[in-house]
Amino acid sequence: MKRTRVMSFNVRYDTAGDGVDSWPHRRRLVASTIRYHSPDVIGVQEAMAHQLRELEVLLDGYEWVGDPRDSVDAGGEHTAIGYRTERFDCTATNTFWLSEQPAEPSSVGWDAAYPRVATWARLRDLDTDEDLLCLNTHLDHQGADARVEGIELVLDHLDSIAREAAAVVTGDFNCVVGEPAYERAAGHELPDGRTLVDARDTATATHGPTTTRTDFHDLLPNMGIDHVFVSEDVAVDTRAVIADRDDDHYGSDHLPVVVDCEP
Repeated sequence: MKRTRVMSFNVRYDTAGDGVDSWPHRRRLVASTIRYHSPDVIGVQEAMAHQLRELEVLLDGYEWVGDPRDSVDAGGEHTAIGYRTERFDCTATNTFWLSEQPAEPSSVGWDAAYPRVATWARLRDLDTDEDLLCLNTHLDHQGADARVEGIELVLDHLDSIAREAAAVVTGDFNCVVGEPAYERAAGHELPDGRTLVDARDTATATHGPTTTRTDFHDLLPNMGIDHVFVSEDVAVDTRAVIADRDDDHYGSDHLPVVVDCEP
């Protein structure tokens, strides 16, 4: 498979409480950031249904998959995956809940504050027929047990669906390197013997700040909580944290992470 650019981007949900930094003031910046860096695959977090629809309008050439985390509010947050239709075809996809009942919509797991989900997609390269397994998630911001149990569930699902395909895991883990949920993912061994590695550890070159959080106007230090993991058979050329902004603010309270890799 040829070089593939993967992005993880928490776009921040639409809330009027953000004032001048709310979604209507940021949506074109978010779209232009994605357009400029041109990922082949993107995992977004916190995207409400209308935000996804607006991104579909503002960005040409992407198809989006993923279900909302709350079945009561179908317009609520998605942990969706977008892929370039000229490059990939999606042959299978599903969303599951990070809870003791992963097939139960809106279920809240352990000590989590909200329902949390993961979405996966098996993408077939239209040129080579090779598969890329992409999984995108958003771990809870409040529940330490929910983060660990949630990533365990993510890894269990990854074990069952990877089937020797090159694998990429994107997401807002709400924890930094060294914390339990992160450490559980790092070095996880898939059933075929491959391990899961942080792209930052195998990248030939890295770029950008170490943090991935902002208050829309300034970087918040020591908060590198957005991660991209790959199966060890995926060569990582570059990993970058993208600190693009306009004159007014950053596009979100998170910075996107971009990884160039060769599955």
